[in-house]
Amino acid sequence: MVLKIAERGVIPPFIVMDVMRAANERAASGKDVLHLEVGQPSTSAPSAVIEAAKIALDQDLLGYTDALGVPPLRERLAVYYKEYYNVTVPTERIIITTGSSGAFMLSFLAVFEHGDKVGLTSPSYPAYRNILRALGVEVVDIPVGPATDFQPSVEILENLDKKLDGLIIASPSNPTGSMLSGEALKGIVEWCDASAVRLISDEIYHRITYKEKANTALSYGNDAIIVNSFSKYFSMTGWRLGWMVVPENLIRASECLAQNLFISPPTLSQLATISVFDCFDELDKNVARYAENRALLLEKLPKAGLDKLAPSDGAFYVYADVTRFTNDSQAFCKKILSETGVAITPGIDFDTERGSQFVRFSFAGATADMAEAANRLGSFLA
Repeated sequence: MVLKIAERGVIPPFIVMDVMRAANERAASGKDVLHLEVGQPSTSAPSAVIEAAKIALDQDLLGYTDALGVPPLRERLAVYYKEYYNVTVPTERIIITTGSSGAFMLSFLAVFEHGDKVGLTSPSYPAYRNILRALGVEVVDIPVGPATDFQPSVEILENLDKKLDGLIIASPSNPTGSMLSGEALKGIVEWCDASAVRLISDEIYHRITYKEKANTALSYGNDAIIVNSFSKYFSMTGWRLGWMVVPENLIRASECLAQNLFISPPTLSQLATISVFDCFDELDKNVARYAENRALLLEKLPKAGLDKLAPSDGAFYVYADVTRFTNDSQAFCKKILSETGVAITPGIDFDTERGSQFVRFSFAGATADMAEAANRLGSFLA
């Protein structure tokens, strides 16, 4: 007798994690690997955070916290919003989560019912789509491309053939690094408010930008749910800590869900993270390195024949059209890893319809690795 598997568990894999596993297996066999597949900083957490973690360990302060997070961290985030965005956010609306993944789970459960329709741009972060489908939410793909810098617009939203219950946006986005201007973001916020569409704004790549500062949806209204993370700019990926800002009427629902699903966010990470707001000089040096890596790839990739690139105005990604070489990006990435040791991610992870024509490069690693990877790719594609 074979016991069933719930339909919600039969969702596509997060392919980048499969690529990382293959890269790690290659490394374990003694072969070299250049990691351009995973979207995580190659730097450790800031030194002050590590020291704060040691103190918390020595003092044995690691019991459960409030489900919404420790008050000092929530209070410091409220100050941060005023300092960086000039936006006033009451501490009560800030919820600490187990990574941005925990924030997405809480927000999706709090506002979407089974059968609701939620719009996602294609390409976009695959976990949005897969979590929503596991929850029985219908995903409405919104194809975007060079004409709109791989971002949605009010015009596109108005011409959808389905009425949305929700919309998820990301600026800067994963995988393209594209951004919404302040005017474009304001228009989308206002359209969502007027159309009774719940907006969730993924802002986890804020402060990693190369031309203009990213705008928060909070600048244009109070009804959007904001998701952010300490993983990217703050360089704390494995600490599994994020946050969300919710409208006042969602605080209690989010708290009850958090109590039952997570009990509380990781205590050690919370106590240590309060110190991260003293580390902007150190963190901005990481962004300067990303900028150098970005410039290197934007110069080298076109010379290798990859000259159709999405705007890489933020985050640490280059999204490249590979139709000159293949229409099967997954097989293409496997071949590149096997023959060059360069690990990159197939676009099929981010766009189920057109992703076979694209690949994503992450340039969050060391500059020397980016240079070597570009040289190997140039020789491979010549």
